[in-house]
Amino acid sequence: MPDAANAATARDGRGEAPIAVSVRHVNMVYNGQHAVKDASFDLPKGNFLTILGPSGSGKTTLLRMIAGFGAPTSGNIVINGRAVGAVPPHRRSIGMVFQKLALFPHMTAAENVAFPLKMRRRDARTIPDKVERYLNLVRLGGLGDRRIHQLSGGQQQRVAIARALVFEPDLLLLDEPLAALDRKLREEMQLEFRRIQRELGVTTINVTHDQREALVVSDEIIVMDKGEIQQKAQPTETYRQPNNPFVANFIGVTNFLQGKALSFEAEGEVRFLHGDVVLRGRAGSAAASLGNGREVRGALRAEQIRIAAEEAALTGLDTVVSGEVEDAIFEGERVVYEISVPALDGAILRVFDHDVVGHTQFEAGRRVFLGWTVKDVLVFAG
Repeated sequence: MPDAANAATARDGRGEAPIAVSVRHVNMVYNGQHAVKDASFDLPKGNFLTILGPSGSGKTTLLRMIAGFGAPTSGNIVINGRAVGAVPPHRRSIGMVFQKLALFPHMTAAENVAFPLKMRRRDARTIPDKVERYLNLVRLGGLGDRRIHQLSGGQQQRVAIARALVFEPDLLLLDEPLAALDRKLREEMQLEFRRIQRELGVTTINVTHDQREALVVSDEIIVMDKGEIQQKAQPTETYRQPNNPFVANFIGVTNFLQGKALSFEAEGEVRFLHGDVVLRGRAGSAAASLGNGREVRGALRAEQIRIAAEEAALTGLDTVVSGEVEDAIFEGERVVYEISVPALDGAILRVFDHDVVGHTQFEAGRRVFLGWTVKDVLVFAG
């Protein structure tokens, strides 16, 4: 059983946990096209890793190779120090939860959870207590006698989790198991996944296209695009220090301001011209490639833009521009604006206002002012 102490050590950085999964230069080629290209990463024991990316990015293909459902065209996968290239899936000590849960409808919840133990010929006398323990872990205590059709969607998810964990695997793999749930239930189950994983300390790899899910549940996130790993980092770093424009655009809502680099100041500050405005930002990765006169892109997240009815309200910000509200969408916890800015060549900026109580909602056609600081703009080459 994975050691929760090792999981905590890996998470808080006070020491180095053993490596549970090592992927080295893994490729998967279909009909001459790379589904996965030169993927390499290490996953410490007890950590929760999410592989995030759009459809066709290669994330599920990579997960299936780790599970043993597909052999890499080249490269190596090592699980707990053992190369698994020739090891079939059922001998890899892996629990899996899929989007299609594949629960047995003719069995009760308890019988579904007991199934992996019976298949592994565990001592029949110990099975009822273990099943009860794992049903309690997923908060289904007292519901073991119910058949699958008598359970809600969220309860069925919990049965699938208990079934994947009851035989105490070395590794838990999650292949978009929450994708079919409604938003509220999906968000509740994200928290449940995190609670259960941390309680057990089981090493986990999750695949999803849901950015919020990745940020909520993960110790680290891998972002993939077109078969390649774009970044591997903790959630805060992935969000605040994206490696490139793709990562910046895929996670969160990001406005891009195209321009030409004018100069480079102290502490990585970049000045660039967009429309009639000289903008300032901080250099992103590969800062050495941001030469004077080069095309650059400034990434500015929607929630980092301040909005006000009067310019004076934005005093102290590094950049202030005026614009006109094109659209305003009330989403409950925030208002989402689309605002055209003439000084930025008519660029449409998306802006989030999270103070829906204190701020007046601006209607379409209203003139407003927008502002942000140097540190809010991350500048990339081209």
